[in-house]
Amino acid sequence: MNLVKEDFIKAFSLYEEKALQHRRFNHADILPLLQGNEISKQFIVEEIGQSVEDRSIFRLKYGQGPIKILLWSQMHGDEPTATMALFDLFNFFNGETDGFDNFRKEIAEKLTLYFIPMLNPDGAERYQRRTAMDVDMNRDARAVATVEGALLKAQAMLLKPDFAFNLHNQNNYYNIPGTATPVTISLLAPAYDYARSVNTVRADAMRVIVGINKILQEFIPNAVAKYDDEHTPRGFGDNFQKWGASTILIESGAYAGDPEKLEVRKYNFIALLHVFQEIASGSYLVHDIADYNAIPFNDEKLHDVLIRNLSIEKNGKRMLVDVAIRQNEKTVAGDYYVEGVIEDIGDLQDFYGYTDIDVEGLQFTPSKLYSERIFSLADLTSSFVESLLKQGYGAIVVSDNLAQTRLHSFPIQVLSGANFQAESCLRLGGSADFFIGSEKEVQYAVINGYLINLTQSIDNKSKNVVK
Repeated sequence: MNLVKEDFIKAFSLYEEKALQHRRFNHADILPLLQGNEISKQFIVEEIGQSVEDRSIFRLKYGQGPIKILLWSQMHGDEPTATMALFDLFNFFNGETDGFDNFRKEIAEKLTLYFIPMLNPDGAERYQRRTAMDVDMNRDARAVATVEGALLKAQAMLLKPDFAFNLHNQNNYYNIPGTATPVTISLLAPAYDYARSVNTVRADAMRVIVGINKILQEFIPNAVAKYDDEHTPRGFGDNFQKWGASTILIESGAYAGDPEKLEVRKYNFIALLHVFQEIASGSYLVHDIADYNAIPFNDEKLHDVLIRNLSIEKNGKRMLVDVAIRQNEKTVAGDYYVEGVIEDIGDLQDFYGYTDIDVEGLQFTPSKLYSERIFSLADLTSSFVESLLKQGYGAIVVSDNLAQTRLHSFPIQVLSGANFQAESCLRLGGSADFFIGSEKEVQYAVINGYLINLTQSIDNKSKNVVK
């Protein structure tokens, strides 16, 4: 059975794992799902080891075919998108009487699939890249000093897979060169030496990637790129290629308006189902590696907010500048807040923003602290905050006794003490809190890196913390 675009859409809609709808899940969240697969006749679920902090690391096996494929996800704890897609795939392979039975039968007969859905559960617990020992596991293939890295290499030596899939996330700021389009999926056949040589093993990985790109172009045209192919001798992808497994890196990137990566997760699901189909049938062999080379490399010229032609003044001198802002996530209390910072100032004509606006004719105005009244968080309303913003107030003080960090979604800086120091001018690396307008009126507020149009009704999507 050959799956086409409509089949992939149907399969995902039937089997998306509804328990995983937010990217900050942890080991405890996937345990019930693994136990569900464990009782399935379709999968063999095995604990293959434990992390430094004694969290179980599982491997799932599907099929009994001669071609072996090993896939692992979340070796970086804060890169969970493909993990969600793997659980969607587990649901799919556990399905029946849905029109896909022949497809599943062919995959099971021709392939043996091995999945390690969460290789770094300690990192996932903290939503951090590194392991509990603060080591980047993807730079440990040579030394294999980490418990988890040694476990992955042991699986490689034991299973000797024909194909390997290294599943990651990349940052949101990669774009297709020359465009404002974010890279949604990035692909790579890692180099096994500094010369970037191409042997049969790596060539087959390139052909598989051509197939992935072809199917993804049907869903996200012109949003696929290649990851940097510089050889990394301590990286797992490079070493799997060297060990004889045709290795494919899939990096989950960004899709505008998809902060939880649910769309990007769908494209992982589609790409992997298509891959299994092509490897099982051998159809990947018809692809030309010239088409792999034609896939553009990632560029990195995106920002969260780009403000163009803003008038600023310092020491009596005025100039027009472009301003780039990044919204950096900070993990706290099992959740996160955003910290907006000024990333760049100057001529940014060749850069892009998810929010991109030209404010020529308008000028920078410092944010003010509202000090006429001390509030409690319970006193605040969206309408009152909006009225403060329109008066140029970007910060307030609350009286709450904050025994622990308090997150809030009001589009204003909320302080636990009058410790707000407004920036009199833009400062590289400084807080992104200021206003934009004319001498007569304020038109935009930039609060914690979010741009708010004060001439329209405020649709707030910020995630802030009481400071």
